[in-house]
Amino acid sequence: MCLEELRTLLARHARTDWTTAIDGVLISKVDRPDPPAPAMTGTVLAVIAQGAKRLALGDRVFTYGAGQYLVASVDLPVTGQFTQAAPERPALGFGLALEPSAVAELLLRAGPGDIPRAGAGAPSGIAVSDAPPALLDAAVRLLRLLDEPRDRAVLAPLVVREILWRLITGEQGATVRQLGLADSGLSHVSRAVRWIREHYAEPFRVEDVARLSGMSVSAFYRNFQAVTAMSPIQFQKQIRLQEARLLLATHPGDVTGVGHRVGYDNPSQFSREYRRQFGAPPSRDAIRLRDAPVGVLP
Repeated sequence: MCLEELRTLLARHARTDWTTAIDGVLISKVDRPDPPAPAMTGTVLAVIAQGAKRLALGDRVFTYGAGQYLVASVDLPVTGQFTQAAPERPALGFGLALEPSAVAELLLRAGPGDIPRAGAGAPSGIAVSDAPPALLDAAVRLLRLLDEPRDRAVLAPLVVREILWRLITGEQGATVRQLGLADSGLSHVSRAVRWIREHYAEPFRVEDVARLSGMSVSAFYRNFQAVTAMSPIQFQKQIRLQEARLLLATHPGDVTGVGHRVGYDNPSQFSREYRRQFGAPPSRDAIRLRDAPVGVLP
């Protein structure tokens, strides 16, 4: 019953920009399978109520469908697509931004023995599980508040806290809990991810980023690979190519300049790696981007 009501609420309140009247809550509605497209995950909970979606992170592939949820505890570069969607039965999804401060507050309030023990090492930055009834019920109650503006400001934060608690104590709790732990392996990797994203066009030494993250080089490599499914250099390349594609959408005639702006001094290397990532050289892809509908990357 929860899943059916979740579908009804999502279909009724879906907007073209995916936003809602509740801060941090997103609704996706897609009426046809789309080609794989690069994106950043953000730190998010995503529940599929209808249809299915596939995400690729490095050499890992995550597929989740109706009644399942995905959590991303680090803002990671992925390639994603909805694989089951049709006009008569669109893919419907519920999203909630995960705030580290909110997770940390709940961890501080938890009593002894309330939190399951974590395993060794940093968990993957993305995880998929079946959604338990209590989580679906909380998501439904949160979406009901879209129809109750008088109650929304007071009750929505309480239901969001409940959803976070269900995640923290659930099957993928280790991934979510590390989001709120200042000294966790995940937080150290997140620091490195943030630095690489902010300095993606600059060359760097892995040893220097490991030191910035507060880890030895060997621990940094091990934890970074566990969380992102990529090496730091591969991660930087993914960010560079995604940024290049966004720039080409607005500067289609300046392929060489775009390549240089994202950190490629060699135009041939830029063209080769871009084509490997997006299936076409930058000049040809720029034409596709120019002719695509506004706001849509093919």
